[in-house]
Amino acid sequence: MRPALLLCAAISLTASAHAQDAPPLSGTWTVDLSTDPAKPYRKTMELRLAPDGSVQGSFYDSTIENGRWKTDRGRSCVSFRTTDGTGPYHTAACLRGAVVEGQTWAEHRTFLFNWNATRAR
Repeated sequence: MRPALLLCAAISLTASAHAQDAPPLSGTWTVDLSTDPAKPYRKTMELRLAPDGSVQGSFYDSTIENGRWKTDRGRSCVSFRTTDGTGPYHTAACLRGAVVEGQTWAEHRTFLFNWNATRAR
């Protein structure tokens, strides 16, 4: 094999290996929080997943606190807490295909909200 072809193959294999190492939930997501399809309401979720299972980032303009992630049983999921200053919001979400399906619970506001997210473009 020619040296140039060998180098291209090595670069391609290295890039593929790194792409497989990246947790599938890492990145920026657009979360659909609409309650009425005629009135779109979207927020950004930024997830940075570390090899130790921790999560950093932001959701609904709040910093993620005590986040954890795991890939097991054929799915990748994340769970974390945020706050609006009056109480905690507990969020759990799993990747299903190209969509993140999640829910956020706020005990202090007595609500549970189901939402979906797509990767930001």
